[in-house]
Amino acid sequence: MGVRFATNPPIDRERLNALFAASWPRHEDRDFGPVLERSLAYLCAFAGGHLIGFVNIAWDGGQHAFLLDPTVHPDFRRRGVGKELVARAASVAREQGVGWLHVDYEPSLDAFYRCCGFRPTSAGLMKLTGQSRGADEGALDG
Repeated sequence: MGVRFATNPPIDRERLNALFAASWPRHEDRDFGPVLERSLAYLCAFAGGHLIGFVNIAWDGGQHAFLLDPTVHPDFRRRGVGKELVARAASVAREQGVGWLHVDYEPSLDAFYRCCGFRPTSAGLMKLTGQSRGADEGALDG
């Protein structure tokens, strides 16, 4: 079964939530519409009419874009779908004049992202939900 890739195809909430539920154990149903409306672009992978992959390209309106939610259905992993989604996302961003493509990932995905052409960099992260400011102060003051 061949895989078809598409940039900004019409995609409904149910199909995206089904893909995310199959791929991410803690996924909670959500409305992707507001996020996708603000994106530089998003890419989908389909096999036999089924959504099997997705990546969103968020951006700052200038030189920086960010890969968000790169997802491949577990039944289609390790077949090059994720790598192709990332390559196509990079191409779309480049065509739109973006100079830098960023991605955050867990250490276990380092080999995948290096294979896609990313190099590791230092970055910072601040959690804004779920904890009070006071609870975070000690950790941040470290």
